[in-house]
Amino acid sequence: MSNNASPLNIHDLTCEYFENPLGIDVAAPRLSWKSSSDRRGARQSAYQIVVAASEAALNSNDLLWDSGKVASDQSLHVPYGGPALQPHQRCCWRARVWDEQDAPSAWSAPARWEMGLLGSAWPADWIAPAQDDDPDGARPSPILRRAFTTSDVASARIYATSLGLYALHLNGRRVGDAVLTPGWTSYQERIQYQTYDVTDLLRDGDNVIGATLGDGWWRGHMGFEGRRNNYGEGVALLLCLRIVHGDGRIEVIGSDEAWRASTGAIRANDIYMGETVDARCEQAGWASAGFDDSAWQDVKKVAHSKDVVVAQIGPFVTRHERITPTRVFTSPKGETILDFGQNMVGWVQVRASGSAGATITLRHAEVLDQQGNLYTENLRRARQTTQFILKGEGEEVFEPQFTFQGFQFVAVDGYPGEVKPENFTGVVLHSDMPAIGAWECNNPLLNQLQHNIVWGQKGNFVDVPTDCPQRDERLGWTGDAQAFIGTACYNMDVNAFFAKWLRDVAADQTDDGAITFVVPQLPRKPGGFNPMMNAGAAAWSDAGVICPWVIYQHYGDVRLLETQFDSMAGWVNYMRDHADEDLIWRKGFQFGDWLDYRGNFSLMPSPVTNNELIATAYFAYSAGLLARAARVLGRVADAEVYADLSARVKAAFVKEFVTESGRVGPNSQTAYTVALHFDLLPETLQPLAAQRLADEIRKANYHITTGFVGTPYICHALSKHGQTDVAYELLNQESFPSWLYPVKRGATTIWERWDGIKPDGSFQDAGMNSFNHYAYGSIGEWMFGVVAGIATDPDAPGFKHALIQPQPGGGLTRVKASLDTPYGRIESEWHLTERDMRLRVVVPANARATVRLPASSLDAITLDGKPFETGNGVHAGRVAGAGEVAIEIGAGEYTFVTTGLSAPAMMAKVKHVAGRLDRYSTLGDLLRNPQAKAVLVSATGFDPSTLPMAGFILGSPLEGLATFAPHLLTPAKMDALEAQLLAL
Repeated sequence: MSNNASPLNIHDLTCEYFENPLGIDVAAPRLSWKSSSDRRGARQSAYQIVVAASEAALNSNDLLWDSGKVASDQSLHVPYGGPALQPHQRCCWRARVWDEQDAPSAWSAPARWEMGLLGSAWPADWIAPAQDDDPDGARPSPILRRAFTTSDVASARIYATSLGLYALHLNGRRVGDAVLTPGWTSYQERIQYQTYDVTDLLRDGDNVIGATLGDGWWRGHMGFEGRRNNYGEGVALLLCLRIVHGDGRIEVIGSDEAWRASTGAIRANDIYMGETVDARCEQAGWASAGFDDSAWQDVKKVAHSKDVVVAQIGPFVTRHERITPTRVFTSPKGETILDFGQNMVGWVQVRASGSAGATITLRHAEVLDQQGNLYTENLRRARQTTQFILKGEGEEVFEPQFTFQGFQFVAVDGYPGEVKPENFTGVVLHSDMPAIGAWECNNPLLNQLQHNIVWGQKGNFVDVPTDCPQRDERLGWTGDAQAFIGTACYNMDVNAFFAKWLRDVAADQTDDGAITFVVPQLPRKPGGFNPMMNAGAAAWSDAGVICPWVIYQHYGDVRLLETQFDSMAGWVNYMRDHADEDLIWRKGFQFGDWLDYRGNFSLMPSPVTNNELIATAYFAYSAGLLARAARVLGRVADAEVYADLSARVKAAFVKEFVTESGRVGPNSQTAYTVALHFDLLPETLQPLAAQRLADEIRKANYHITTGFVGTPYICHALSKHGQTDVAYELLNQESFPSWLYPVKRGATTIWERWDGIKPDGSFQDAGMNSFNHYAYGSIGEWMFGVVAGIATDPDAPGFKHALIQPQPGGGLTRVKASLDTPYGRIESEWHLTERDMRLRVVVPANARATVRLPASSLDAITLDGKPFETGNGVHAGRVAGAGEVAIEIGAGEYTFVTTGLSAPAMMAKVKHVAGRLDRYSTLGDLLRNPQAKAVLVSATGFDPSTLPMAGFILGSPLEGLATFAPHLLTPAKMDALEAQLLAL
């Protein structure tokens, strides 16, 4: 063993995705950590984990489990290997590692986890107010309390859940910082409980637990039919307070008939409709000792299964940013309106002073209409209205508890006094997912696009991945989730979020393997049939396969694949059973390329790309992913079966939809996109299909014509097949339809429709026109993975081996991105000048990367200002193809510079200008315009008509010239040329 001090430092210890979690119900919790080092090439060669019952026991080496030195570079998801853990058991742990020179690190700081109920019986009952309320009308929120006496408390935990929503208080103080608990799950199969450390909230003597219950997803309005009580007519509480006394004695106080019930300030609450709070009805001190509850009513036991109650595995929904309105104005209708400057999801906190009974009404909307009034037609039945009624006792502060709104603008009515921005605060709510990705460039429009993508994710990741957060829908649409999940993984740590939701995907799956269109699925009601709320459609139901695979790629979570494998296989088997004998899937309802804007019916457009093509493409793709998942899990026989099935479906796809000249189906952008991205075509046809896709985009003047199916993959399909310049033209397009069109219209989130607000200022059909709908934000995955170049390696998931391979273009001269991976932060930052391309790369310890650069040879590369050579973290370098080198590196920071290139910055600008000259589809087309040709000759002093014919068929205008005569177009000449050509 080396005597040298190790450069590795161990930190960020987690158990089952979280730091120091409570309530773990996994028999063998998985432990992870990160390493850091200032030295290049630092990696782990072995690890040791020790676990004890307390930090004191850990320090005295009184251990539950000592892994010993394990020769392995694994630092993710190492399962606890000690004696079986018991309910409520606390564990303290730490880790150390050995580096590649076999030098040990110091021990990490200690971390801990605590087990939950582990399936043990609940020492409590479901309880509800004894007097039933009106099941059909707006109902006040019940408040429940339980007084008790205790002393000598060493530690205390509350385990709680509800039918509906709940908020807890202990001795008048709020328990925890989570909201909208217990969240939304497939309630028939799974209801989550939460665990809270309340040791510091208890005191010797008299104590009181208080609970407020809300309707929530359980019995509030949900779904298209405007129904209430989808899961049940009454709310209920299940709670257990477990106290460990100083002498080791255990005391348990559960929800039972000793509790008392009444109502308080919340007079009505609903996810869609909003909340009414009447401060005059507040019972001051009701959750504190000494309150007289003799006038309160009894509670009753509720007969509901406790077998479906499971520990929370996803993140809590919590408060995040606090936003002050940017302006207050009066609309043409005379309404006072707050503008928060950001389409956000959450609620508004209000400060006010006024007389008793004064009523403040807030109506929420995303946008203003053409006249500047609040636009609410697109909310459909959802009222999105909160009301606060003052009790008239000085300054009062209001905010809802059991609802949320999607909004940028709020109409204020009845406010006592002048409406000032400082008296209103927008509180942002979303699941507590750490931000892990950052992306920026020299184009402000693209930076705003990235901002919009992130805020669309925040607003729609409120416990489930919803489609939209404002209208009477807010459902966990599977198609939206699978379209966006790749981007979601770059922006935030969504491992636990999707692990929780995917359990519900499996729980709601039908017996024949069909996956529902929305998860959680609302229970069926007599007369409530809606074909869009059924199960078994391509792209939507494929979320059951695609989402687990993408999560595995980004986080290396093999157990997630194990947990979901039967569900994944069930869906692929369903497709096999519903396809025809020739393996083409023609039968049943399909969404197709949803919201391809060229359809005939605005609410459900008839897709230009035929449904059976899309359905069969996803059949082949998901079968192939399932085969790969089976190989990861060592299920060799399954891998062979599904790989063979995928190959046969691909062959059937080609036979049915592809010609020998590379034409795919109806010649649409989506048809080519899925055929290329899903690798459905023979190698000989791929270049032909890619060229046809590029041609279709040029015919559309570099506008996108895809819906939910084609949009997530179109730029990937282009860049993977040598058409990156065309992908950049799509990205940079500013007119409808495009990603930047909403940005130019002032959007701060992603729209549901390419033309939610039309070029003439009018609105799309109000029946389906959300301005916070994240699916089209799926371009973010391409921006991270291709523009910035940070991509996963399918054979080394979790970014154990990263691919750093930026493809510059689109007029960009600077791109900077970072990603906090399970191993640590990866950074990719590139700059283009007239002289060179500079790429700075950071790879975390215990990881490695392949860097690809545009260069003709390794001699054209410098590393940290010196000629390229291996060593000091650089393992190898090679020419990887025409004009490209690949370099293998370990952990550390590296700066590469490519020299001898023909002005890469000019090339990028040429392609950017070419995309804006959308009246010309090729260089040859441009030269056939006498005026344009004259301008070009004057600007360059060269007649490009003398170039070889190849210059005319490379694609976008000027690209051929840049390829054959780059020395003729300096950036200065490009500025003048751009202005002149655009003026024609």
